[in-house]
Amino acid sequence: MKRLFKNRVVLGLALLFLVPNSGSLHGQPRASTLPCASCAVWNTPQTPFKVFGNTYYVGPHGLSSILIASDAGLILIDGALPESAPLIAANIRTLGFRIEDVKLILDSHAHFDHAGGIAELQRLSGAEVAASEWSAAVMTKGGVSRDDPQYGTIRPIAPVARVRTLHDGESVHVGQLVLTAHLTPGHTPGGTSWTWKSCEATRCLDMVYADSLTPVSAEGFKYTQTPGFPGNFEKSFAFLDTTPCDILLTPHPDASSLWDRLAARKRGVMPDPIIDSTQCRQLADRSREQLRKRIATETGR
Repeated sequence: MKRLFKNRVVLGLALLFLVPNSGSLHGQPRASTLPCASCAVWNTPQTPFKVFGNTYYVGPHGLSSILIASDAGLILIDGALPESAPLIAANIRTLGFRIEDVKLILDSHAHFDHAGGIAELQRLSGAEVAASEWSAAVMTKGGVSRDDPQYGTIRPIAPVARVRTLHDGESVHVGQLVLTAHLTPGHTPGGTSWTWKSCEATRCLDMVYADSLTPVSAEGFKYTQTPGFPGNFEKSFAFLDTTPCDILLTPHPDASSLWDRLAARKRGVMPDPIIDSTQCRQLADRSREQLRKRIATETGR
């Protein structure tokens, strides 16, 4: 079943990114012409669970949404699809928390499969939203930015109110809870990864929510002919190579083998397979290889 699910996801991703350019209206592709072959699979319900300490997984099975709790309120990272918002809110309640106690919603990158549910989750919670400068501009206006590598092939997002702009290395606070933004561009110009510490008793671990770094694009887009690309990927790879990283989480959970690691945890494998300080460097290596292959297709070398 797990292999079948992964195959469906891969097929869905391939179909999603092969959709022809649909044109735009005021810079926003027409949503009705952009099917999402993967959406139903991505939005498969997932029982929420504790990752470690005060960090919880509350997203659907195919798209991460991460909840971090403090006595002063909650922080949520990513909102998955628009249709994922009720599921995420229900998962938060299942864990014994209240959606109304979410004080801050953070974003990895402004694509419909990660930021699509944020507008509704903000409405349900009343939370402030924070994102990188590029992502905040996209989210405030809605739609898809023309300088997005996937412009013309992905669905637009609904506009989001009260989006606070964050800069590289800036921290956000809810009570004693502190998360730091790290700009990791490549997949989008405004891609952002997040770091924080979660503790159980006296044991504290370095948590990393690493944004997507896959070099996928609309037909005709050339990384080698676009200012900032592909060099901005290198900054992102360097972050993954050097940041303290005990537990890696990613917007697409399969990108960090989360379900395999969780299954091993449930089997009682020790030490806890969720905790693996090599995961960030492994992700950097896989992403470098993906970029190398993509550049080779553009240069013929």
